Amino acid sequence: MNSLNRNSLLLPVLLLLAACTGNNEELLAVQNYVNQTVNRPPGRIEPPPEMISYEAFTYSAANLRSPFEIPIDVSLASVNQQNSNIQPDLNRPREALEGFAIGNLQMRGIMSRGNTIWALVSDANNNLHYVSEGSYMGRNHGRVVSISEQQIDLIEIVPSGAGGWIERPQSVTLNE
Repeated sequence: MNSLNRNSLLLPVLLLLAACTGNNEELLAVQNYVNQTVNRPPGRIEPPPEMISYEAFTYSAANLRSPFEIPIDVSLASVNQQNSNIQPDLNRPREALEGFAIGNLQMRGIMSRGNTIWALVSDANNNLHYVSEGSYMGRNHGRVVSISEQQIDLIEIVPSGAGGWIERPQSVTLNE
């Protein structure tokens, strides 16, 4: 190797050594911090918070009337409980409006031809249906008993809560 190449390699090495040896104070400060951290006594870990046990809630109103159903008239219920032969005809074919709750049905108007009156009823899907006296609608075996210009009156057959059935009046009013 010639001397020019040797000097060109030696110069960067000397500069590097000079740069590293000039910061002895900083290096000593870092070493002291590491030694202090390693020699420090171990700290105390706080215990985790005490767990609060879950208390199960027992719903005691499961056998009561749903708050979303219309209350049963007590005087009507006592009369109907004496008549124990009330029960829905579970063998008759179901009609289209029996798949919807009464609250989801809306009366839209009436039509008549001769002595026959039909009420126009829309379901929750906005499909229009025709009902007349004797038709069934609603999930509680509701039979239409009368139709006027303002409402459809029906009688539902609902469980009495005592193992039997009772009749409950219901109506669907005209929504314009």
